[in-house]
Amino acid sequence: MHKKQCGNGVEMKQYEIVIGLEVHVELATKTKIFCSCSTQFGGEPNTHTCPVCTGMPGTLPALNKKVVEYAVAVGLATNCEITRYSRFDRKNYFYPDNSQNYQISQLYLPICKNGGIEIETAEGKKTVGIHEIHMEEDAGKLVHDEKRNCSYVDYNRSGVPLIEIVSEPDMGSADEVIAYLEKLRLIICYLGASDCKLQEGSMRADINLSVREAGVKKLGTRTEMKNLNSFRAIRRAIEGEKERQIALLEEGKKVIQETRRWDDGKGISYPMRSKEDARDYRYFPEPDLAPLVIEEEWLENIRERQPELRDEKMERYAREYDLPEYDISILTSAKKLADIFEAATALCQKPKKVSNWLMVETMRLLREREMDAEELSFSPGHLAGLIELVDGKTISGTVAKEVFEKIFDEDIEPKTYIEEKGLKTVKDESAIKEAVRRVIEENPQPVADYKGGKTKAMGFLTGQAMKAMKGKADPSAINKILLELLS
Repeated sequence: MHKKQCGNGVEMKQYEIVIGLEVHVELATKTKIFCSCSTQFGGEPNTHTCPVCTGMPGTLPALNKKVVEYAVAVGLATNCEITRYSRFDRKNYFYPDNSQNYQISQLYLPICKNGGIEIETAEGKKTVGIHEIHMEEDAGKLVHDEKRNCSYVDYNRSGVPLIEIVSEPDMGSADEVIAYLEKLRLIICYLGASDCKLQEGSMRADINLSVREAGVKKLGTRTEMKNLNSFRAIRRAIEGEKERQIALLEEGKKVIQETRRWDDGKGISYPMRSKEDARDYRYFPEPDLAPLVIEEEWLENIRERQPELRDEKMERYAREYDLPEYDISILTSAKKLADIFEAATALCQKPKKVSNWLMVETMRLLREREMDAEELSFSPGHLAGLIELVDGKTISGTVAKEVFEKIFDEDIEPKTYIEEKGLKTVKDESAIKEAVRRVIEENPQPVADYKGGKTKAMGFLTGQAMKAMKGKADPSAINKILLELLS
């Protein structure tokens, strides 16, 4: 609920916002939706193209079966009804990045409909309805050169397969929108249907937002903000558009139904065009593609291949591994993390220790390297092996952190690396005693502090001894010898 106040403190009208999303997701197929060109991100401009995806006259599209299977898998995971008989339609419009002057999409019979997913909100759990999911082809990309005052067109993205997930207008805040997008992103990543990298445009959202007075059931006039590809921009765009619409209503003006562009750098939106409807695009059934029939056997085959999703995994982890809820939420926050956790635990049977290495050292290195968890490439077997080496006191905890960093970066085999680098724990008591003696001799003040009752000095002396042993001694052995020599 959003309140406005006059300058004299008198409370004005209360408003609420209503939000629906159109989320575009590029699917993880190796080839495009209607041709065999590569979908790989980052190629040289106009190198992943052919006559079909650039719309040359006389070419015919051929539907990629994997696109349909990914769309159905997402539909099943979001509790949708699967349309057994669907078809494609032509959406006609001219724009420089659309070389055909039409886009093949689905208007009348989308592949999935009437679904929904549950999100956590400040008020508790809430279901956001999904009106439909349809398949379509992506357009090319315009690259604007401000210095030369011109634009270039890259058609590599043209024909990349998309699903568009259209929600019901069930969200009432930026927090709910982000919760919905995060849940949707995790579902799709767990399915392997897309990497959902917002920074690469493989997941982007259009925001349909309207404002109405609190208690009024009729929806206000909505605007649409296109192609937002970061959670930060989405949140800022929602707050900015909400304030803009409320200000208009307070001034007695009308909100115009239009498509707007959000400029995140300037923190403002501006109109692009008046909002079109289906008539403006002159939709008609795509004449070059036969209707799509999803037979029962095919549907069951897709259903059987559905992986365990995050919600189910969280319940099982609590049941099987007896881990704290916080650990479980971190471990399941990315499919790659969960996969490594399960595989490493199966090898060493130490779930809490595997969890600790993933939650502490792995997350630290991900932050330092500015990596996404899905980019992790080290072997679960190497992590399990490292844990066994620490538990067997072959190496110290300090050395283990050094070795893990090499595992993280280069996926080295820990036992071989430790032997080659001479990192095994020193068990020669006389060598440890000699190092401890030197530390005592070189640090008379901390020794005096300890003997004077300042027990914290022991931690400093232990650290100095570990440093002298280059981390290759058991801290408990050092503590024992320190106590002996200091007493």
